[in-house]
Amino acid sequence: MAEFVHLHLHTEYSLLDGACRIEELLDRAAALKMPAIAVTEHGNMFSAVQFHDEARRRGIKPILGCEVYVAPDSRFSRSGAPGETASHLVLLAETPEGYRNLIKLVSAGYTEGFYYRPRIDRDLLAQHARGLIGLSSCLKGEV
Repeated sequence: MAEFVHLHLHTEYSLLDGACRIEELLDRAAALKMPAIAVTEHGNMFSAVQFHDEARRRGIKPILGCEVYVAPDSRFSRSGAPGETASHLVLLAETPEGYRNLIKLVSAGYTEGFYYRPRIDRDLLAQHARGLIGLSSCLKGEV
């Protein structure tokens, strides 16, 4: 069994950023005997159902997550140039409650915080943090 698990990975559902297709990704993970793998699309969870079902079919534990965009102040603020309106934060669902909280956060990013990208803020994250694990993300993360 592999001792490595991807926790920050984008698929074709992260437009202009992810190139791997879910079935090919999971076939490779199965060949490498990876016990689990996470998919963390940029600002969406469009791949979650397909990823979950295909991973389970191959005996791989699917870790559902998202690389969310965090507004510098309020998600309701509409200032800043494209690329300067949010930092990145990877969130992984650790529990069923975490999955529900992740869905709430991602949905609110589109319905309340959309400004160039679907954004959340620290206040919203604090309200829906239970059951989630946060990772530093990428070069556009705050850490």
